[in-house]
Amino acid sequence: MMAFLYGAFLQWKLDIRSKTLLITCYIVPLLFFAIMGGIFTSVMPEARHTLIQSMTVFGVTMGALIGLPPSLVEIYSSDIKKVYKANGVPLYLGLVLTNISAYIHLFIMSIILYIVAPLAFSAEIPENPAFYFAGLAIFIAVSLSISSIIGLAIKDRAKTSMVSIIVFLPSIMLSGIMFPVELLPKAFETAGRFFPALWGYRLMADSTFQFKNLLPLIAIFILAICACGILLHKVDK
Repeated sequence: MMAFLYGAFLQWKLDIRSKTLLITCYIVPLLFFAIMGGIFTSVMPEARHTLIQSMTVFGVTMGALIGLPPSLVEIYSSDIKKVYKANGVPLYLGLVLTNISAYIHLFIMSIILYIVAPLAFSAEIPENPAFYFAGLAIFIAVSLSISSIIGLAIKDRAKTSMVSIIVFLPSIMLSGIMFPVELLPKAFETAGRFFPALWGYRLMADSTFQFKNLLPLIAIFILAICACGILLHKVDK
């Protein structure tokens, strides 16, 4: 257990030095918040009610989908994988440690948004903070599980970035954080239901627990974990 915790701490320190993770988990989400937060609250004053949730969905989705996959490609498509095998380290450990590290970074970024949004833009604090942070914890985990599939399935860093962006854009545009999902064509509204961002936004925006918003996230997470298991088995060969 001590070795595992040390590995997680070491990975977290390495990620702090990573420019990609710094940009995707902190700089871009917080810059987007600083600019769009002012625009949203000026154009639509009612956006203050869900500004924390919408900005958090953007930040978590970006940090997970664009920040994590390159780290996994670096581990499983380089000599690091050989080092793991040579020292008898289970290959799944790299996946677990990078996910834990990314999870911590995304949670820190989300807390920053939670604290700053009310001060900067008079954003409304969620009515039930306990439900909000529970929903946030689940949403981060599900988002990282999806990004793990991308990082394990694609071995080329450039292609990984391309696929990440392709998944990221519809995740945000169809999530409801920019405009109500009901305004979208029916086909787009249906497509949005396959992305965690939609359900994560609804889960965090609800003042009461709604199982109908939690169930899709659980289903996506289970399917993603199964897919990661299969991909790890292929990587081990």
